[in-house]
Amino acid sequence: MLLDLIKHQIVKQDTQLREAIPVHDRLMVTLRFLASGDAYSSLQYLFRIPPCTIGRIVFEVCQAIYDNLKEKYLKCPSSTEELKKCANQFALKWQFPHCFGAIDGKHITIVAPQNSGSLYYNYKNTHSIVLMGVADANYKLIYVDVGCNGRISDGGVFNNCSLHDALESKQLTLPEPEALPQRHLPVPYIMVADDAFAMTSYILKPYGFRNQPAPNRIFNYRLSRARRIIENVFGIMSSKFRILRKPIHLAPHKVKYVTLATCALHNFLISTSNYYLCPGSVDSENPITREIVNGEWRNELQPEGTLFPLERGRQRNYSISQKDVRDEFREYFMTTAGEVQWQYQFIC
Repeated sequence: MLLDLIKHQIVKQDTQLREAIPVHDRLMVTLRFLASGDAYSSLQYLFRIPPCTIGRIVFEVCQAIYDNLKEKYLKCPSSTEELKKCANQFALKWQFPHCFGAIDGKHITIVAPQNSGSLYYNYKNTHSIVLMGVADANYKLIYVDVGCNGRISDGGVFNNCSLHDALESKQLTLPEPEALPQRHLPVPYIMVADDAFAMTSYILKPYGFRNQPAPNRIFNYRLSRARRIIENVFGIMSSKFRILRKPIHLAPHKVKYVTLATCALHNFLISTSNYYLCPGSVDSENPITREIVNGEWRNELQPEGTLFPLERGRQRNYSISQKDVRDEFREYFMTTAGEVQWQYQFIC
């Protein structure tokens, strides 16, 4: 099925001198590279293709995968109806209303490009580009942005991505603020995030510092349940596509398409395969105790210095309206309409 979608873009014409490498082999060597992270010099013995040719094939096929899958399998919601549908899924599955996505970013470690200086140098003392992603309640990515250099600060990463520009310029129109069930204050539709992001009218983050009162800790617990989706997305991707688990020895513009291809394949496999997200592969909750059961990807040792999170942001001053929105969610989670019965046992 995947081959049928991309073969028109990767097929090569036979000549009188030699036959072209079949499209099937081109796709297979690329998928092997993404799944194993093996060097081109290693793959040449498996596919009997020279490393220089493998390099061209991988880049071309990754471009083709992203170009042909993005419209159907990696499409960002563009209407208020689609955003409300995403929010309804979060409310149904994770009991967090008005949330249309969970946002996070990861550093994709690369080998320092020649003459790049400190352009890609990050806070972990490695070189990287940043993958920014937003996931829906079903572990699918609904937005990705790849390519911001690792040197950019935590706040600058989101400020430089196209999603920020679309939200600020109102090109992406969010649903009108509505009151939460059995409440009166209208609150906007938001994304849940961690401390690496600044809180805005469309991004909600947990209360900072320790020793928070019980209602604040309940809010943080409920937000973390919803935000765990994007953690699992990145964990599953690094488990399935092991190219993400080691420094990538390619030019940054090629690393960008390698990463975009893995994102597109992630959504494609969720939609078309019953084995990609098998039971136990993602975090779940014990139906009786409600304790978290770690997904299989968490049991794999993550190599140090690869696919690490954005640097935690500094505490910022927020407007009264932003604080009021967070407080309104907090109060809602303490009501009979918004609480879940087990939330109080996780704030001790």
